[in-house]
Amino acid sequence: MKQMTLFENTVPQPLAARLRPETLEEYAGQTHLLGKGKVLRRLIESDQVSSMIFWGPPGVGKTTLARIIAHKTQAAFIDFSAVTSGIKEIRTVMQQAEDNRRYGEKTIVFVDEIHRFNKAQQDAFLPFVEKGSIILIGATTENPSFEINSALLSRCKVFVLQPLKTEELTALLVRAQKDPRGFGSQKICISEDMLQFIAGFANGDARTALSTLEMVVLNGELSHDGTVTVTKETLEQCTSKKSLLYDKNGEEHYNLISALHKSMRNSDPDASVYWLARMLEAGEDPLYVARRVTRFASEDVGLADPRALELAVAAYQACHLIGMPECSVHLTEAVVYMALAPKSNSLYIAYEQAKKDAGQHLAEPVPLALRNAPTGLMKELNYGRDYQYAHDTQEKLTNLQCLPDSLADREYYRPTDQGVEARCKTRLEQIKQWKEEHKGRS
Repeated sequence: MKQMTLFENTVPQPLAARLRPETLEEYAGQTHLLGKGKVLRRLIESDQVSSMIFWGPPGVGKTTLARIIAHKTQAAFIDFSAVTSGIKEIRTVMQQAEDNRRYGEKTIVFVDEIHRFNKAQQDAFLPFVEKGSIILIGATTENPSFEINSALLSRCKVFVLQPLKTEELTALLVRAQKDPRGFGSQKICISEDMLQFIAGFANGDARTALSTLEMVVLNGELSHDGTVTVTKETLEQCTSKKSLLYDKNGEEHYNLISALHKSMRNSDPDASVYWLARMLEAGEDPLYVARRVTRFASEDVGLADPRALELAVAAYQACHLIGMPECSVHLTEAVVYMALAPKSNSLYIAYEQAKKDAGQHLAEPVPLALRNAPTGLMKELNYGRDYQYAHDTQEKLTNLQCLPDSLADREYYRPTDQGVEARCKTRLEQIKQWKEEHKGRS
């Protein structure tokens, strides 16, 4: 039994611990799993929980969700840490679960950071999961496909928990000010802009958001009437960020991403790196920047340099894996590459023109030659008739018309002479010349 000291109850818990949700109604985020009628919510409310893995970044509520399940379920609940436990501890817990099973009681074993267990430790759970002695709930920040044994993983349902949205974190911070477990007994003066900045700074992590709020409140200015006022200077000191870079309505946010995009388009690597730094140092989500750079790779570079998209996707993955501040160099590599790459917007123009035609010709039927005919009736209706299989020809080309009759002469993709796309242009001209020479032939 744990021995308590005389002063243990006098040590205040961190705000994040005090505000840990105890019900699904208090839980923030993960509406794709816990919204009304969603599968995980139904399983919890009906006490039909089976073995599962919660996969998601830190601070999104994996452990909290397990504790909520503990409160809702009729099963015995054992909290287990992969950091401090070994095979001996696993066997002790499994024996306890087996004893519970003999008395007709279910046992839920929650394993935090389950990816830290090695293969032998994970294998120790397997027989007990198989025969139903325990319901295993694991939490991990790593991809279960790589970190969890396939035999164990196949017996668990994986639920992906997502970073909290800025508005969800802002609502959580507002609740922290009003909740008696938080700062409900104090008068806190902090602007909505500052709460939104803290939510953005937390980058989807509820624990970081609450810890930052607690820090700025503890360092706020205390007036004679007991009011704590959080100033802009306090916020900047506690976050090491310049909070005025983004305004309340997000206009500066869009101004900066526009400046980055246009600097890359204008082949200016110095300006591109500067605007990138302005965004990241202001607390912008690096994944947002990476998504915009990925869009740029196809919209403004395209087939002039197909490797631009590969590099952009790689930069996004790097940001996802290691986060700030380390991933700043990966984004720098990406934006400099985009700025120096040859430019072509032919893919963007092609899609926009095709989109316009698609919207105006929604009822155009698919040509019969392009339709599959898996049934006899479809064959009788001429589905697939006159289809020409390009691989059967020496040139790997046919004169098959693939657009609807009303759009037969449309040209959407017009390649430029920039970079690698010049080869695409040459190839397309060869294809068009061949089709013109073989027009009307079957």
